[in-house]
Amino acid sequence: MEEQATILEKTTKTQTMSGSEAIIHCLLAEGVDLIYGYPGGAIMPMYDELYKFQDKLQHVLTRHEQGATHAAQGYARATGKVGVAVATSGPGATNLITGIADAQIDSTPMVCITGQVASHLLGSDAFQETDIIGISTPVTKWNYQITKASEIPEVLAKAFYIANSGRPGPVLIDITKDAQFGELDFAYAKCNYIRSYTPVPDVNEVALQQAAALINNAKKPMIVWGQGVILGKAEAEFKAVIEKAGIPSAWTILGLSAIPTSHPLNIGMVGMHGNYAPNVLTNECDVLIAIGMRFDDRVTGNLATYAKQAKVIHFEIDPAEVNKNVKADIAVLGDAKESLHKLLPLLKENTHPRWLQKFKDLYKVEYDKIIVNDLTPTKEGLTMGEVLHHINKATEGNAIIVSDVGQHQMIACRYAKFNKSKSNITSGGLGTMGFALPAAIGAKMGAPEREVVAIIGDGGYQMTIQELGTIFQSEVPVKIVVLNNEFLGMVRQWQQLFFEKRYASTELKNPDFIKIAQGYNIEAQRVIKREELADAVTKMIASKDSFFLEVMVEKEDNVFPMIPTGASVADIRLE
Repeated sequence: MEEQATILEKTTKTQTMSGSEAIIHCLLAEGVDLIYGYPGGAIMPMYDELYKFQDKLQHVLTRHEQGATHAAQGYARATGKVGVAVATSGPGATNLITGIADAQIDSTPMVCITGQVASHLLGSDAFQETDIIGISTPVTKWNYQITKASEIPEVLAKAFYIANSGRPGPVLIDITKDAQFGELDFAYAKCNYIRSYTPVPDVNEVALQQAAALINNAKKPMIVWGQGVILGKAEAEFKAVIEKAGIPSAWTILGLSAIPTSHPLNIGMVGMHGNYAPNVLTNECDVLIAIGMRFDDRVTGNLATYAKQAKVIHFEIDPAEVNKNVKADIAVLGDAKESLHKLLPLLKENTHPRWLQKFKDLYKVEYDKIIVNDLTPTKEGLTMGEVLHHINKATEGNAIIVSDVGQHQMIACRYAKFNKSKSNITSGGLGTMGFALPAAIGAKMGAPEREVVAIIGDGGYQMTIQELGTIFQSEVPVKIVVLNNEFLGMVRQWQQLFFEKRYASTELKNPDFIKIAQGYNIEAQRVIKREELADAVTKMIASKDSFFLEVMVEKEDNVFPMIPTGASVADIRLE
């Protein structure tokens, strides 16, 4: 600890060092203790300096640069800190793009550092040169190319500030090789202000009072909350607001876990595969309060028929999201924690028993038609829902669940039980197959005291399966569950329902996943029969090491409810 304090103290004083050494000092000054990456020629000077600081800054060697970004995302989502990923120039840098785009649309704070060819070679099509600034501009919150060593401290300070302030997002800093070799008189000062950049708008007190008046007079109010509640660390304020006003509250998949799933005012998930009641009653509520969500098309369905009867109040930190998809009658800009704290004393104590009963009645319809068959099925084949049911029992709702993209993701979000915030980590807006395995690595390293269970389909699993090597080398005790239906399940479901069962390129011939896991020294088990499932899940959760569990589930099971593309939320199908 004394050595670490000495290094950080030195950063406030001027000292001569190389650009690559300056990068390491900047990371330490920002409190970074863990980064994910893959070395190469253009970033080699930084890695050479990193070698000297191994006791202070842990580097995790992923097996692909995309894995580095998803691991950094998982770390950030589990901790609330900035995730860091590093890659070389050319293909190393371009391999980061999918994870960067995922972080951008899901508002995940991340700083990516890429090496670049020497500045005198820029634009010459040099070996492994690519215009990563041009490529990444549409999918980053900010990016910048450093060509002089002297720029490194100020630019990296800005990078961390921008990534983690306001609505978070990814930042990419490209550093030429000569800038890494060059010398500078180093001093570091954290950034907390950039002219013309206003990350958090001031809360408008008049708008807040107008919002409170609408809520207080509402007969059928409904809240839809998103990840903004979690990113704003506003869980306590949010819970106080809904309990005082007695408002039924539904979540987007990224908002899940902000309050416990067992909370009596938690009415479930909205969206394409969300719960029946909150979707149908969106088009019956008289006041719709959106908090930290962006009215994504998977939430709204057909915008022409979405909540037209309701007055809409939108609590949002990003002005660009207000009126983008759904017109707000009242917009309350600002940080969710501050806005909800100021809203609370303006609200009247209220309950809406008849309105809440409607949600309970429709939940009973969904339970009898769908949920009971998903969780306690009578058919011979295993369902994805019953796997989640046993995971819930084994973890008691205290695990972090990291899901990939597909049918299993919707099942995980529908049925996983959570007691704590920052417990549901998944790819939302971009829908990135291959996200879960590396993201689970990052989540476990960020929250080592918590159980981390990755729920993955057999298709997405094979997109980043090489990250088993990262688990093996770094000894990360992640629990991996592959729900194997030998199909690209979500696409197959659409083909069944809308393309007359023409299963074009969706059936998978899979390898022996058990042997692959064992090849990486990971204990593995396959479950085929129902009577094997409970014990296998218990064994997996009890293991102190990484564990791979493959469950062979029904090949042609579908996820319901479902809102067909272009349909109204009120037209949600139960079959």
